[in-house]
Formats: sequence, structure tokens, C-alpha cells
Amino acid sequence: MKKSLVIIGVILLVIFLAVSPLIGVYNNLITAEENVDGKWAQIENQLQRRLDLIPNLVETVKGYAAHEKETFTLVTEARAKAAGASNVKEQADANGELTSALSRLMVIVEQYPELKANENFIRLQDELAGTENRIAISRKDYNDSVQGFNTLIKRFPNNIIAGMLNFIEKAYFEAEESAQKAPKVSF
Repeated sequence: MKKSLVIIGVILLVIFLAVSPLIGVYNNLITAEENVDGKWAQIENQLQRRLDLIPNLVETVKGYAAHEKETFTLVTEARAKAAGASNVKEQADANGELTSALSRLMVIVEQYPELKANENFIRLQDELAGTENRIAISRKDYNDSVQGFNTLIKRFPNNIIAGMLNFIEKAYFEAEESAQKAPKVSF
């Protein structure tokens, strides 16, 4: 009887010692994944802020440059794509298009000195510039957390546990290839 209790105790101790590291690895994976998700939510928050500012900016510029319909259409379409994007790749692509369209809009603004002096426009432009900075910081924070998560799930022995529990690599928020070139402006 005493011998069987000792054997059961030893078996339980061995099981506990075998399972404890797995629990730690699992908890680290969950923490890292939640960090990535939280950073992504912050990007979405800033992108939504930008999407909310754009209609006001477009309407302000329209009052001065009504004949620039094509640019307004591009901004509106790019905004709609960005609002409808559902994953990291789609968000990155749509926001690259939106950034390009906003750059074209700012070129139009340069042609209208009275618009650049308009108090509403200046306020909106400052809000948009601040939002763009927040987006850049949020992208960096997100990509840093993705790097940490992806590294964690690739390391041994985490890779075995991550594979068994279906933890997969997260996508980076990457700039479009067109972002490598300066926009071409012609009048």
C-alpha cells in the first residue's frame, strides 16, 4: 500500500514536472499574441481617426478647388477601400493608396494660398499630420510586437508547442512598393 502511494506520487511528480514548462510556454504564446492583437487595434484606432478627418478636409478643399473632381474622387475611393479592408495586407495596401491620394490633395492645396490660410483647413491639416505621426508610431509598435511573437513561435521548443496549438506567424504591416519612390507631381 505504502509502496503504491510512493509510485503514484512519483508518477504525479513526473507529470507535473513535464507539464509545468508547457504551461509556461503556452502562457508566453498567449501573452505575445494578445500583445500583437492589442497593437493592431491601436493601428486600427489611428486609421479610423484618419478616415474620420478626411471627409472634413475634402469638403474644405472642395470649396476652393471645385474643378479638381478627379482628386476628390480618388481620395473618396481610397478612403472607402481603407474602411473596408479586413486584414493586415488589405489595410496596408488600402492605406498606401489613401496616402498617395492625400498627397495629391495636398498638392492642390499648394495652389490655393487663401485655402492654406483658412483656419478650418489649418486645424484639419494639423489634426491629419498628428494622426499620420500616430499611425507611424503604431505601425512600428505593431511590427515590433509581430517580430517578438514570430520569434517566440519559431524558437525551440516553443515551435513544437506553437505548432501543436496552431499558433501561426503574424503578418507585418508593410509599406507598398510605391512608397519607396517620391510622388511625381505635374501641373
